Amino acid sequence: QVQLVESGGGLVQAGGSLRLSCAASGRTFSTYGMGWFRQAPGKEREFVAAIIWSGSTTVYADSVKGRFTISRDNAKNTVYLQMNSLKPEDTAVYFCAARNTATAAYGYWGQGTQVTVSS
Repeated sequence: QVQLVESGGGLVQAGGSLRLSCAASGRTFSTYGMGWFRQAPGKEREFVAAIIWSGSTTVYADSVKGRFTISRDNAKNTVYLQMNSLKPEDTAVYFCAARNTATAAYGYWGQGTQVTVSS
């Protein structure tokens, strides 16, 4: 069982930066694949970025590639999303998620943190 708590959201001007954190409980965090997703008002939840258990492989949505960086610190049971060059279209609730294999569905979700980018 994994519990996830996101933090770091807020209001930022276009072009600015934010770093989201996702703290996980549970002794097996280091074995889980982690992902970030987002959901804007009136839209479906969409994939943002993912990282495998070791941190050696990352994947990004085309819309954030080159601007966002996902990383993890297994010693701190935390995954991060560094967001640079933010755009108004990045405004959404951001969720972190965990899955216990590389091909499993994400079975654990946090409550989300709001990111608002003003133009």
